Amino acid sequence: MNIQTTISAHPISARWPAARPDVIQFYGFPTPNGVKVSIALEELGLDYEPHLVTLAEADVKSDEFTSLNPNGRIPALIDPNGPAGESVELFESGAILIYLAEKTGKLMPEGAAKYDVLKWLMFQMGGVGPMFGQLGYFVKFAGAEIEDKRPRERYLNEAKRLLGVLEGHLEGRDWIAGEYSIADIAIAPWLRALDYYGTKDMLGWDDLTHVPAYLDRFLARPAVQRGLKIPTVGG
Repeated sequence: MNIQTTISAHPISARWPAARPDVIQFYGFPTPNGVKVSIALEELGLDYEPHLVTLAEADVKSDEFTSLNPNGRIPALIDPNGPAGESVELFESGAILIYLAEKTGKLMPEGAAKYDVLKWLMFQMGGVGPMFGQLGYFVKFAGAEIEDKRPRERYLNEAKRLLGVLEGHLEGRDWIAGEYSIADIAIAPWLRALDYYGTKDMLGWDDLTHVPAYLDRFLARPAVQRGLKIPTVGG
């Protein structure tokens, strides 16, 4: 089966058809997890086609989307030009970042330094993302209506602790793990999300020094600015 047929025949293409089936197909929405992938694609200079998949159940729980990601969450990706010319289907933002870094030989060093990057990537996947996201739920979204504030306090305290870990680690460093890497692309979008959640003040953001400067460095990158706007939402 040739590349074009591989993409065109995939069930997801019935809802999100590929105009350029010979390039990477990226399915996402500009959430912190979604922009990790678009930023990485921009930083790496890879040719790709973005598809807007909203967070509505009509999109992420559709038969078409779950044919690619049975977990029903963005982001997801198909690379028709994977190893040995085989198509690769991926979901989970961390797995996608690792794949793209290994595909290009960029944004992740070799040898022992590779595992420094990976441990901080897992720090985001297992800690920063889930804890910041839960805090956002209890502050900005439906959880804010819950009278019992113990769940919110739990996530607030854990988010503060994680910020403290980053603040200490970033002293004397420009980036999380040596050179700029997928670890930064994983972590920094979640720091940016604290503004959207309206949680910076309660987390003592203004008392931090290294984390805000780190986020500023990240957001100053042209590829980051491009990636934050992909896929395009609205007209």
